[in-house]
Amino acid sequence: MKKVLLVNDVAGYGKVGMAAMLPILSYMGIPAFNLPTALVSNTLDYGDFAMQDTTAYMRQTLPVWKKLGFRFDAICTGLMFSEEQSRLVAQFCRDQAGQGCTIFVDPVMGDGGKLYNGIGENQVRLMREMVSVAHLIFPNYTEACHLVGEPFKQDGLTRREACDLLDKLVKLGTRSAIITSCFIDNKNQVCGYDAATGKYFFHDYDEIPGLYHGTGDIFSAVLIGHLIKQESLSASTRQAMDVVREMIYRNRDVEDRCCGIFIERCLDLL
Repeated sequence: MKKVLLVNDVAGYGKVGMAAMLPILSYMGIPAFNLPTALVSNTLDYGDFAMQDTTAYMRQTLPVWKKLGFRFDAICTGLMFSEEQSRLVAQFCRDQAGQGCTIFVDPVMGDGGKLYNGIGENQVRLMREMVSVAHLIFPNYTEACHLVGEPFKQDGLTRREACDLLDKLVKLGTRSAIITSCFIDNKNQVCGYDAATGKYFFHDYDEIPGLYHGTGDIFSAVLIGHLIKQESLSASTRQAMDVVREMIYRNRDVEDRCCGIFIERCLDLL
């Protein structure tokens, strides 16, 4: 039985981060464990929030896990809040990767051409450190631009430009990469590069208007679940895209979109 470690923030109010990923992986039959990077009172777009950095807890926890010999088949990292966190997690990922663990990095930083509320350039730098230890990363287009230091193109990309952007992400250290929320050749697409095949892939999707929080976390969890079941990167990406779209559709009439998507009533989609 494959075991996954999630390294991400925990929101007290909001179906994002851990709260979005844990029920999906559990429903898919994959044991998921957690290492919180911060405790956050609520999702950041409410405008006001309280946050407790958990670096000290992580500093104490990782040596205990090493002493106890805990091993994971996959690790998925999300938002980092300090340079020490990034260094601790990166080293833990390197150690686990040396024992056969696959490292997934979701460089959570922003969307729609801008960084999220409370996220600064320091977080961008920390994410580059995490990308350097990854087997696979899956930023959205905004995050990909920040990682490689390129401007966000409001009018979208050509297919060649998308491939170039994927190549630049791989040069940061990851083996494979996916970019979500792209507008490529006048179509909404998710694109990727699969190191296992040496090929690029592109998947179209129909966009449902509106901003829905936690969709990136849902995408990550479904993607990882299918990859752990030995499905190809392209097929797993398509599966994750379809699940995200259907969950958004079911929650399209929810008034408080800052809270995220109520995943528990959509688990049948998995």
